[in-house]
Amino acid sequence: MKLRITGRKLGLVSCALILGGATLLTATAATAAAPKIQNTAAAPAQSKVEKKHNLPGGFVYLDEVIPTAQYEIRYYSENNFTGTRVDGYKAPLAIFSRTAANALKKVSDDLDGKGYILRIYDAYRPQKAVNHFVRWSQDAADIKMKQQYYPKLDKRNLFKLGFISKKSGHSRGSTIDLTLADKKTGALVDMGSPYDFFGEISYYNTTLVNSTQHANRKVLKDAMSKQGFKPYTKEWWHFTLIKEPYPQQYFNFNVE
Repeated sequence: MKLRITGRKLGLVSCALILGGATLLTATAATAAAPKIQNTAAAPAQSKVEKKHNLPGGFVYLDEVIPTAQYEIRYYSENNFTGTRVDGYKAPLAIFSRTAANALKKVSDDLDGKGYILRIYDAYRPQKAVNHFVRWSQDAADIKMKQQYYPKLDKRNLFKLGFISKKSGHSRGSTIDLTLADKKTGALVDMGSPYDFFGEISYYNTTLVNSTQHANRKVLKDAMSKQGFKPYTKEWWHFTLIKEPYPQQYFNFNVE
C-alpha cells in the first residue's frame, strides 16, 4: 500500500474479480518476524459493481484494461489497518492513470506466460483517504487492528518510519499495491508477509523471509521494473510508474 507518500454513466464491472467487504486474506501477525497469511485456494467469486464512469480525462478502470486480474480493494472494506472503510472509497474498484494501466497490462501479459495473474489491492487513492490515514495515526487510542497490521510498532511512529505521510504517490494516479496469484488456482503466491503489514519483514530485502519467498518477491519486482515501475524498498507490494503522467498533481475524486 504505501502510506508514505512522496513527494464515472453507469455500467457493470466486466469479468474482473472484485472483492469489496469480503475478507479474503486474514493476515494474523503475532510477531513482526513471522506474520501469517491465509493463502486462498481459489479466486473469489465475481461481484457486480455499478460504476459512475465520471473519471477525469486520462484515468481508467483497471478491470477494463486487465480483466484477468483479481481485485481486493482493501480500503473499501474494514479489513485494513484502520479497521474501517476509508474516506473516498465508494466502490471496490481500482482506478489508474491510462499510461500506468497500459504499462501494467504489459506486466500482466508477461506474468501470464509464467503462470501468474495479478491481485490488486489499491491503485489511485483520493487525497481525502490519505487525510483519513493521518487522522487515524494521530488517534493513539484506536489500536483495534494493531495485532494484525503493526504488532511491534507504536502507530505514532509510523511517520518517521516511512509508512505514513500527508501526501501519497497513489493520489497522483500511477502508484499501485499488488501481489501475485497462481493462474490456475487463484491462490496467492507466498511473499513471506501479508499486504500492508507494517514492519521490517515487509522490506523487500529483509532477511526475515526464506529464499523461496524472496524469489517470489523478485518475480513481481522484476516484472514491474521491466515495464518502468519503481519499487519501494520498505513495501514489497508497492510500485510507482517512473514516467508517471501527473508527477506534481494530487487528485481527490472518489473511487466510484
